[in-house]
Amino acid sequence: MKRVLTAMLALACAMPLASQADRHTALDRILDTYVRGGAVYYRALKIERAALDRYVQALDVAPAELARWTPAERKAFWLNAYNALVLRTVINAYPIRGTSPDYPADSIRQIPGAFDRLNHAVAGDRLTLDAIESRLLEESGDARVVLALGRGARGSGRLRSEAFRVDRLDQQLEEAVKECAERVACVDLDLTAGTLTISPLLGWRAAALERTFGPKAGDRWPQRSPLERAIAAMASPFLFPRERDMLAADTFRLQYGAFDWSLNEL
Repeated sequence: MKRVLTAMLALACAMPLASQADRHTALDRILDTYVRGGAVYYRALKIERAALDRYVQALDVAPAELARWTPAERKAFWLNAYNALVLRTVINAYPIRGTSPDYPADSIRQIPGAFDRLNHAVAGDRLTLDAIESRLLEESGDARVVLALGRGARGSGRLRSEAFRVDRLDQQLEEAVKECAERVACVDLDLTAGTLTISPLLGWRAAALERTFGPKAGDRWPQRSPLERAIAAMASPFLFPRERDMLAADTFRLQYGAFDWSLNEL
């Protein structure tokens, strides 16, 4: 089995990444091999990292080429670029054994400047992960991407075992919203206490969430803050009937939970 896997990865390394389809296929192979249920085999990925390194190198497309793509193609590109670069950031420092008391010892946050200082060559520019996320949000105007980014942490959106593809992009982003609404670490309604506990991640990108999901609230929750209305509208379609009734009653109290920065490692 190991020889088969090695041969498959070697083939992936040898394939050119000239087209969008090739690029997505290459990342598909990496994610399908090393990601299960949002967690990553980082140790194996570091040992057999050639395919990922080649994929990341291919992200430095010419700006003129990027400009010719459709908005959906660019959105998929930036989503896949971010997730691939998080993987490489982690394996470059793996195993992570940090000493900062602010985060778990194995956290990606133990890597100095992982999100805001380490630069990556992407589309003719040198960009941090934070800059890529900001650019993705600015260009797409779609807050669903916030939930689709794998930040190398158990508290982030679930890293998919497949790349984002233009022909399925809207469905994949809807699935990311559904996953958040159904996962207690992201959205948790306590019927007894009357609380709606949300991940700090949703607060970090409040303005984007309000623009995307606020209009879906319609005339519901008129006395609530823009973020509360957006979160309620985002989550409602995916909740159990009793949970939807709780939101409709408009008596819930919004609070933030803790973000789990532990490494999403298998």
